Amino acid sequence: MTSTRFAYRVAALLFLSGLFHLGVFAVGGGPWEGPVSWRKAVTFGLSFGLTLATYAWVGARLRLRPGWVWVFTGASVLEVTLTSLQVWRRVPSHFNEATTFDQLVTRGLTVGGVTIIVSVLALTVAAFRARHLAPSTWLAVRVGASTLAVAMAFGGLMIAERGGSWKLAHGVAMHGVLLLPALAWALSFTTWSERRRTRAVALASAGYCALIAAAAGYNALT
Repeated sequence: MTSTRFAYRVAALLFLSGLFHLGVFAVGGGPWEGPVSWRKAVTFGLSFGLTLATYAWVGARLRLRPGWVWVFTGASVLEVTLTSLQVWRRVPSHFNEATTFDQLVTRGLTVGGVTIIVSVLALTVAAFRARHLAPSTWLAVRVGASTLAVAMAFGGLMIAERGGSWKLAHGVAMHGVLLLPALAWALSFTTWSERRRTRAVALASAGYCALIAAAAGYNALT
């Protein structure tokens, strides 16, 4: 089985995990906000499921080395599993060193987070080298991968501030790596010239970057 196909299957399972925990919350109730909440299991499952599938899809178009897809897949599973485990244990998943086991979980999440950051940087480098792509697609993957790297930076700020106030900016920046290449792919089925498709992607990229800036500005002021 190829790394891409395996990643798609794992991504589906992670996404289903998020939906499952959403169902648990809907049926059983419990906190939605705070360090011990069902929200974490839901958002981690949904977000990592979507991001992993995106990483594999974009990576295949960039001819990224399969090893990076395997690495990102493993790190995604580690992050979702450990976070969900702590939710079921009714203890904080991050910044929790109350017991030896909690310390191991925290360190595992740190290792997973660092691995994801390195994998995203590898994807970004591959995006800038992918000259085999059409100009509109190349622009889309470069901006998309760069904004994903920016999302990782916001995540680093959140960790440095032990939670911090950058959740909105982090969330907004996460999915440009899917939205922009998907736009370029959809435009490839139109009768537009490549120049016109590239202009459309450039306009969408500028708007998306402006949205990230606005979210970051909002977070900085709140």
